[in-house]
Amino acid sequence: MPSSADYRTARRVEGKPRVVVTRRLLPETEARMVELFDVTLSTDDHPLTREELVAAMQSAHVLVPTVTDRIDTDLVAQAGPQLGLIANFGAGIEHIDLAAARARKIMVTNTPGVFTDDTADMAIALIISVSRRLNYGGRTLRAGKWEGWAPSTMLGHRLAGKTLAIVGMGRIGQAVAHRARAFGLTIAYHSRHRLPEALETMFGARYVEDLDTLVAEADILTLHCPATPETHHLIDARRIAMMKPEAYLVNTARGQLVEEEALIAALVEGRIGGAGLDVFEHEPQVDARLLAHHNVAILPHMGSATFEGRQASGEKVVANIRFWADGHRPPDQVLEGLV
Repeated sequence: MPSSADYRTARRVEGKPRVVVTRRLLPETEARMVELFDVTLSTDDHPLTREELVAAMQSAHVLVPTVTDRIDTDLVAQAGPQLGLIANFGAGIEHIDLAAARARKIMVTNTPGVFTDDTADMAIALIISVSRRLNYGGRTLRAGKWEGWAPSTMLGHRLAGKTLAIVGMGRIGQAVAHRARAFGLTIAYHSRHRLPEALETMFGARYVEDLDTLVAEADILTLHCPATPETHHLIDARRIAMMKPEAYLVNTARGQLVEEEALIAALVEGRIGGAGLDVFEHEPQVDARLLAHHNVAILPHMGSATFEGRQASGEKVVANIRFWADGHRPPDQVLEGLV
């Protein structure tokens, strides 16, 4: 492997780097890219086909993909020799084959931290929505079926005193815990790495080493871990069967974390109380049974959809490209050893 200096010299771009952006970004970000780079922007915001991705990677110095672009081993193998940087728009990089990029000496960057608050806010919104049956109430009202207030209808559950079980206590999980305390929720969590005692005290969070134990005691189970081979169907039929019959499952992370067919079966059979979902196993396809269920609060992958977050992510992408093109290490490099 070349030294840091050799790598920087080899990847320094004279003049404006050729950049291909796979999806529409905010106008401010695109305008800045036009100013700084020889950039090809998406004109109609369609997800690129595999053939279009290959063409982009054979011509560009820098590819700017999003979560909708699967950059696998075969695709990386077809990249042109000039491709030196994959500057991902977003924090998640599970759609990029990092090992293949490393083998080709292609640097990968992402935009960590910019969507933490946005996603945590959305998780809390879904927790409230499914617990208080806001989705059902709205549907009833819009369908013209509401017959007025009654003491025994539209009942949900209050949050105070319930156990919120957080799976994945990274940035977003911690932000959810911080918000949840204001609602009187008791926080328990499971994560690859236990938090320092001071942080557990600050969040009022109790560590549960065994995930099965956490799932069984949860009143609300919320997922905040990345999609990896190890976390695929982390919440499967076996674990869903462990949940309390009145418990809720909330997922704002990745759809692949949940065995969706098992979740649907539990919902239809009344074995869990409901679900709050912003992501789906086969998105953008969404199972009709989830759409129709009376207590599924459902959203179209909106967790990061704020003007502020998307603008900040675009600024990070631009900064990463500029650092790389100038022969310096980008601030948000993912692959260690390629500097």
